Amino acid sequence: MKAYDITQRLTDTAADSVARQGAEEAALESHLLALQEDYDTLQRVGADESRLADAKLKMARTLVGLGRGDQAWPLGREAFDTFIANDQFESAADCCEVLFRAEQPQSLAALGQGIWLAVTYPVDVELAVELLNHVVDETPDDADGAAVAATTALFLADVRGEGTQRENLVFFTSQILSNVARRHSDVDTQEAFDLWRDRLELREPDKFLVRLRNVVDVLVQDEWWFDRDALQASLPQ
Repeated sequence: MKAYDITQRLTDTAADSVARQGAEEAALESHLLALQEDYDTLQRVGADESRLADAKLKMARTLVGLGRGDQAWPLGREAFDTFIANDQFESAADCCEVLFRAEQPQSLAALGQGIWLAVTYPVDVELAVELLNHVVDETPDDADGAAVAATTALFLADVRGEGTQRENLVFFTSQILSNVARRHSDVDTQEAFDLWRDRLELREPDKFLVRLRNVVDVLVQDEWWFDRDALQASLPQ
């Protein structure tokens, strides 16, 4: 193949990529306008605060997709406070996932609080796994936090998932845990993997969930947006 043919192909590929990106951005902008119109309508008709919070969350998610995290943040935070006040904990955890991806100064605090909610309450297991996987991605290779997060994700996939969803999530989270073991301690055999899990006490929920609480505390620091003690006191025994 001639050199100019290769160059032309690369140029065409780059152009196609830019065009696709432009089309996706235009679609998101159009979607954002529609969401804003829906929100304005909800305000005019006096919709309840939960419906308004849902609309804010949708706009925040779209703004994050457009790379405008600074604009997404206040919408997501307002929605989060409404969801917490109305005991809509899954929606509150969803807000935290969006706020983490907004890449703002308190995004790690948002992630930690989302994980706390996702583990404490029967939040959708796919959302819980997604939040925990963010910890895996953000944690240095030699830190134990990724192992704890990945183990918790596998545990939740096993106990909360059902049917095909459970099978897929258990496989997915098992792969995540294997990759963490490899990068953490160069684990490359089943025997080494089993020894690694024993050494880090990753087989007993009573132990690794306590360690997850420490990971959450590191993420959140003193930036808690709700009273954990009050929520825990209201949980059924």
